[in-house]
Amino acid sequence: MEMNVTRRTVLRGAGSLGALSALIMAGVLKPTAAYAAEWNKAAFEAKDTAGALKGLGAATTADSNDLMLKVPDIAENGAVVPVDVVSKIPNTSSIAILVEKNPQPLCAQFDFANGAVADVSARLKMGQTSLVKAIAKADGKFYTAQKEVKVTVGGCGG
Repeated sequence: MEMNVTRRTVLRGAGSLGALSALIMAGVLKPTAAYAAEWNKAAFEAKDTAGALKGLGAATTADSNDLMLKVPDIAENGAVVPVDVVSKIPNTSSIAILVEKNPQPLCAQFDFANGAVADVSARLKMGQTSLVKAIAKADGKFYTAQKEVKVTVGGCGG
């Protein structure tokens, strides 16, 4: 009895896999579309903070107490620096995290659907002591919070 249940489960799974493969080959399903939405190539490839902000469309930013950035004062290992960002700004649609002295300052960008909680965590690589900036976009305006993190052991080649 046990063997028949296992056999049926395997056959059912193989049938589902075959149907899924047929849909992909027919072009009905496009798995690559699910892996990555369009990414902001100009912002992520910028070599300085000004270029990254320009790529994000953040020509001007305002400091906000409703954007909370939590990073350690001292990172003992620059290869893994924990960063938490929470935006209490109404209608936050995206959060970006930048490390000013990294070769490419824009480290992460998160987009939020309507009503989503704007709360993100990341582990970043930092090569040296630098300002870490969080940029939140809400209702077409950009808000910022920043803090310096001292790196004792290099992460980006240091």
